[in-house]
Amino acid sequence: MTFDELLDQVRALLQSKGRVAYRALKRRFELDDEYLEDLKAELIDAEHVAQDEDGKVLVWTGASPGAGSEFQVPSPPQPLASNTQSPAERRQLTVMFCDLVGSTALSEQLDPEDLRTVVRLYQETCTAVIQRYAGHIAQHLGDGLLVYFGYPVAHEDDAQRGVRTGLEIVQALRGQGTGDRKQARQQPLQVRIGIHTGVVVIGEIGRGEKREMLALGETPNIAARVQGLAEPDTVVISAVTYRLVHGLFACQDLGPQTLKGISVPLSLYRVIEESVARSRFEVAIGAGLTPLVGRGEELGLLQRRWTQAKEGAGQVVLLSGEAGIGKSRLVQALKEQVLAVGATRIEFRCSPYHQNSAFYPITEHLRQLLQFGHQETPQAKLAKLQHALVAYRFPQADTLPLLATLLSLPQPEGSPPLTLSPQKQKQKTQEALVAWIMEEAEKSAVYCVWEDLHWADPSTLELLTLFLEQIPTTRIFTMLTFRPDFTPPWSARSYLTQLTLSRLGRPHVEAMVEEVTGGKALPLEVLQQIVAKTDGVPLFVEELTKMVVESSLLREGEHRYELTGPLPPLAIPSTLQDSLMARLDRLAPVREIAQVGAVLGREFSYELIHAVSPLDEATLQQELHQFVEAELIYQRGLPPQATYLFKHALIQDTAYQSLLKSKRQQLHQQIAQVLVHRFPETVETQPELLAHHYTEAGLKEQAIPYWQQAGQRASQRSANAEAVSHLTNALDILKTLPDTPERTQQELTLQITMGPQLIVTKGNGAPEVEKTYDRALELCRRIGETPQLLPVLFGLRGFYGARAEYKTARKLAEQCLTLAQSVQDPAFLVLAHLGLGVILFFFGEFALARKHLEQGITFYDPQQHNPHASRTAQDPGVVCLTYMAWSLWHLGYPEQAMKRAPEAFALAQELSHSSSSAWAVNLATKVHLWRREGPAVQEQAEVMLRIATEQEMPYWSTEGTMLRGWALAEQGQEEEGIAQMHRGFTAWRDMGTRVASSYFLALLVEAYGRRGQIQEGFNALTEAFAVVHRTEERMCEAEL
Repeated sequence: MTFDELLDQVRALLQSKGRVAYRALKRRFELDDEYLEDLKAELIDAEHVAQDEDGKVLVWTGASPGAGSEFQVPSPPQPLASNTQSPAERRQLTVMFCDLVGSTALSEQLDPEDLRTVVRLYQETCTAVIQRYAGHIAQHLGDGLLVYFGYPVAHEDDAQRGVRTGLEIVQALRGQGTGDRKQARQQPLQVRIGIHTGVVVIGEIGRGEKREMLALGETPNIAARVQGLAEPDTVVISAVTYRLVHGLFACQDLGPQTLKGISVPLSLYRVIEESVARSRFEVAIGAGLTPLVGRGEELGLLQRRWTQAKEGAGQVVLLSGEAGIGKSRLVQALKEQVLAVGATRIEFRCSPYHQNSAFYPITEHLRQLLQFGHQETPQAKLAKLQHALVAYRFPQADTLPLLATLLSLPQPEGSPPLTLSPQKQKQKTQEALVAWIMEEAEKSAVYCVWEDLHWADPSTLELLTLFLEQIPTTRIFTMLTFRPDFTPPWSARSYLTQLTLSRLGRPHVEAMVEEVTGGKALPLEVLQQIVAKTDGVPLFVEELTKMVVESSLLREGEHRYELTGPLPPLAIPSTLQDSLMARLDRLAPVREIAQVGAVLGREFSYELIHAVSPLDEATLQQELHQFVEAELIYQRGLPPQATYLFKHALIQDTAYQSLLKSKRQQLHQQIAQVLVHRFPETVETQPELLAHHYTEAGLKEQAIPYWQQAGQRASQRSANAEAVSHLTNALDILKTLPDTPERTQQELTLQITMGPQLIVTKGNGAPEVEKTYDRALELCRRIGETPQLLPVLFGLRGFYGARAEYKTARKLAEQCLTLAQSVQDPAFLVLAHLGLGVILFFFGEFALARKHLEQGITFYDPQQHNPHASRTAQDPGVVCLTYMAWSLWHLGYPEQAMKRAPEAFALAQELSHSSSSAWAVNLATKVHLWRREGPAVQEQAEVMLRIATEQEMPYWSTEGTMLRGWALAEQGQEEEGIAQMHRGFTAWRDMGTRVASSYFLALLVEAYGRRGQIQEGFNALTEAFAVVHRTEERMCEAEL
């Protein structure tokens, strides 16, 4: 008798009698003390259906009926006590509707008492299956059932649980029937089942004593409509659920279906049966895995241990890591290598559905090894087992009967009955299984994997312990994988290696994203969000990237993806929702403090959460400690100086999104008030924090000045991307306010502040720059005369100059000069002379350009006219010196030009302004280039690229790439140099930049000439002359 069979008999006995003495159990079932303890652990600790009384009696506490009582039809949900309040929450649920087919006809055919019997049978059968998969019966709707998977506790596979439940209910009811008292069970019971997955709000519904917990939203409605379209004895699922279980079940596509009350047709699928894949990872293997990234060291260690094992020094590796970190992927990578050299593979996988099923991983492995078919008779399966054992030496007289019992097969004919005690039978079964594996190792080296030990049953762990003791002298390499909440029961040994997988670093995350996108680049802001939200967890990276690529946020181009509009915060993929919520649900009693922390932000201080939380200090610290212990948050320092950080951004998102929107707003408003009154220093140094909370609280007018302040502070730190984000928030909120003169002035200020940040992050010729300054010009005209007009004209001049529309740029520059001279403001005069001098330089009017640039330098004061004061993308003094040097060089004054380079560099260093530093480096690079000093050009170009990368300035990245390419070609690496020049020039044009195109084409012509590519050089030269004629860009016409 297997442990499972014994457990079923003891459970039935206890249910019928209510109380059984331990001594009676030992005598009736011939139990030893250890076996009895296993039974107690299962019934008392695991299933919570019994309790111990004085160490002598086992008492049934389960909900099943006692002896002689009749089955009770499940009652409606019990009313909640009037003084209890269960807070509503948002969460993803898989909702199942199950309806009994032909119930109206049955009520006509059957006596009411017989009908009651049928309904009892139907509900009892369904309930048993639902409970097996941890479903929650929300309502008994006459002959229908409303079932939730994912409430009150989420599981990482709730959609799978729902579908498995549906299939098993259909199968279980096929053996049941209906009829009258004299002719019972003449008609089979049939059901229709519909399943859909989506976000709901679940909470108390009703008033007074008639209150119950129900999920609201379209998800239950869709599930009900899907059920209505199902044929008898079928399970139909929505496309959302299908995506979550794809590959795990064989399904028939029913195509788009019109559902009553649903505005658009929905694709539906009929579930046929379970597939051979046992996990989502096996499904991924079939579809093609993303290449292994960032695990070179770990794979190298495993390869070394495998080599030792092959040579007869058996090895065990304990591979630990959180869900999604890549344990199975690493196992697969090594498996592919060892199978290629002829290793024997033995794999055991534990299951979340069979944590209480003794030896489940072993029996499942044997069924697959022996290729048992669903339709095969027990005798045929026994014959397969018997045939397989013939090839081995280890079997003894009782081996076949023992393994037949383990696999729930009939005893072999002619074999004596097993008369062993349950404990002895279990021991001999374990010994036979271990002997089987050991004999395999005599034939060839064995690669043996035990996956997901955190779901292992106690009997499997006992067997594993026996197995591990015999590893050192065998040719067996064993890997054991588990999550951090599993504590290995084995002490340290020389042949045991502990390996914990850590998160991937940013370069590896970016490499993985590139693999998922097929090599096509994502917009920088999308990539940044993916990196920030996934925290280096490979599964998170893969699922979030797939979700973004498949969404409407991006448009696929030939070489890259492009945004279709503004980028919102990325949502949590539905494939990760259940897994993340399950982590929070494990700490359900204290989850509320995690939700408060999530509203505070990814990182928060103890001081702030204590000021916001209603909990007393001792309780707050205790609850925070529980989250730290569960590794959902990290703690730095000790209260009251402690700070906390959510381990994963997606965990924070999950906790935050589980709150009702109204509750979120209340918390944000409360936090904003606390910040203003108790943390003024934080408000001063982090205005974006207060702006965020005001925004989310719906207090828009209070939020705008703090977003503006945050943008200005970010700009001063050269945090340009952050500045753009803060200012965009302010502008978006401003659009929702009434159109007043005050709003117009406020928007103009924000647009002028935004312009320079976009120039740095997008490039001067980007459409966003044009749009910003065009809007600012429109606002200036609406207001009338305003000193803010000049920086707007200066910004537009820069845009048209970058687009090589020099005539338009010159007109704007001359307008700037006229305006500046009319008011005689030194700040305006600096910008006006600079703007005109730059445009004249590109026209090739170097003497006139020099004159205006010299005047700009004369008016320039670094204290009053720096980028922050003048609201420009770079310091006007540095840019004046740069173009002055270039003009002097072209006028034939190289020594004077060279003197300007260190002046510009010193000024940029003094200002600590990254964009201005890039301009100074650019000046030095060009001087070295004109002197044909290849190594010096390469050195300065590398500096430019480093600044561009660190400060996220793509404009300088493209120019740095072109200049480095020229330097490589100059030093003899023509092929690589030309490739880099092309890459930089293409990216340069993709940003909308056309200025100086003839110059960079001239450099390319030189490189082609060195390589002897005459035709390519001639083509580039022709293109350069076309640029000159089209744009009148004549600063390098002589060189051409």
